[in-house]
Amino acid sequence: MLAFSPVHDAAAAAGSVVGRLADLLTPLTGGVATAVAIVLFTVAVRLLISPLTVAQIRGERRRVALAPEVRKLQQRCAGDPATLQSELFALYRRTGASPVAGCLPGLLQAPFFLVMYRLFSTGDGGAGLLDERLAGVPLGWHLGDGLSPSVLAVFGVLLVALLGLARMLSRRAQRTAALSGAPTDQPGAAVLARLIPLLPYATVLVALVVPLAAVLYLVTTTAWTAGEQVVLRRGQPAPVEAIDGR
Repeated sequence: MLAFSPVHDAAAAAGSVVGRLADLLTPLTGGVATAVAIVLFTVAVRLLISPLTVAQIRGERRRVALAPEVRKLQQRCAGDPATLQSELFALYRRTGASPVAGCLPGLLQAPFFLVMYRLFSTGDGGAGLLDERLAGVPLGWHLGDGLSPSVLAVFGVLLVALLGLARMLSRRAQRTAALSGAPTDQPGAAVLARLIPLLPYATVLVALVVPLAAVLYLVTTTAWTAGEQVVLRRGQPAPVEAIDGR
């Protein structure tokens, strides 16, 4: 069923683009042309959907700006959940903000990530894509395939880079959560607050079980995400707790 799905067709089209790009790069990059093509194609797609990321961060900033008023409402209506919900809705409507404004753009990006992940993890639509090599290691190999020094070196470098990026994104997720002023005394909120900073590390776990081509994609897209966080969140104020030293 999945072989005839729109995801398959989109992955086939993407694979064709990557293949042609690799052909163009071969005179310049030689045997690593396909690996370079994967990086450049990932960057191009991330650049294409960057307006969605901007919209997502704008929505988060609106929520951060409203956090002091939200906290006041929570304190005033602590014993009356219905009134609190009504007051919050009126606040968001009055300011033109939305509690889900930062979520929708992220959901719209999901199909792009699904197509690229399918292409680079299965080679679906990319004729011979996973047969190409990076530093002598086939792009279709997993970490456990032939534990030679070259395999360990290539995967090791990429996994270390991915772990460092995950750590950076985890810290920024904690900072954003602190700025949002979201309550942690509601059912499930405390668990969610602990879970969100761990999500970036899921990428590292995925990289342990997917082919080298997909690991290369994961490192590239995660690095782009980290770069977006640095650029688009520059000048964002520190959490109140950090300022007060608590």
